[in-house]
Amino acid sequence: MPDINQQITAIAARFAQLPEVEAVAVGGSQAAGTANAQSDTDIYIYTQTDLPRETRYGIGREFADTVQIIDFWGPGMEWVDRETGMHMDIVFFGAEWMAEQVERVLIRHEAGLGYTTCFWHTMRVSRPVYDRQGWLARLHERAQAPYPDELVRAIVTLNFPVLRDVFPSYRTQIAKAASRDDLVSLNHRTAALLASYFDILFAVNRQTHPGEKRLLATAEQVCPNRPPNMREHVTALLDAAVNQPGDAARCVDALVDELETLLKGEGLRER
Repeated sequence: MPDINQQITAIAARFAQLPEVEAVAVGGSQAAGTANAQSDTDIYIYTQTDLPRETRYGIGREFADTVQIIDFWGPGMEWVDRETGMHMDIVFFGAEWMAEQVERVLIRHEAGLGYTTCFWHTMRVSRPVYDRQGWLARLHERAQAPYPDELVRAIVTLNFPVLRDVFPSYRTQIAKAASRDDLVSLNHRTAALLASYFDILFAVNRQTHPGEKRLLATAEQVCPNRPPNMREHVTALLDAAVNQPGDAARCVDALVDELETLLKGEGLRER
């Protein structure tokens, strides 16, 4: 069976020939050591300037018969590797931009509405493969820093009120969408509420946010300090949003009530 690590190294070495490329890392399940036969291989290419589409495509064709340039969510490309048969997901990040994302949360403690620490997580857990001048090693080491208490408070302060405290809260918007049988809006607002909910939950547990996949299972694994009925309440809300829209607001209350109790116990909400 072809060695996936050897192929990752070969891909990294090929991109390293470009002067614009500062570093290459492998992320996702390959970096975590949890990959299986269905797993993609996530490779992160850090650049000083953007690489032309033609250049990226040409390198991809050295490793696969079919290459797709995927620039819809930022520069990227994918292929099924000719040597290993693995699905390769290549993501391009500006080196300065990524350093700014880490500084934004670790130094300035700036929160976002959902997914605040995802890029810090990316840097924290990925495995460096190529590093032209040691930039990646330094940032990777910086990303191992403890979770700042100031960032926890900032995430709670920004994300909790929008769950149901303010006039245009997600709860209010969910109830209005349900009342007018607007299922698309209901789905949209439910997803936004859960993004802020999990942002808070990972912050309270001083865990960087792992992204969109397997959130319930990951929270149960790495967040010991969580609402006791988290899975049941999240599942009930998602079911209501599809099958019983009139129950969605009640499900939001059950979900947020337990989260608020948790935050009060942590001194992050007034009792």
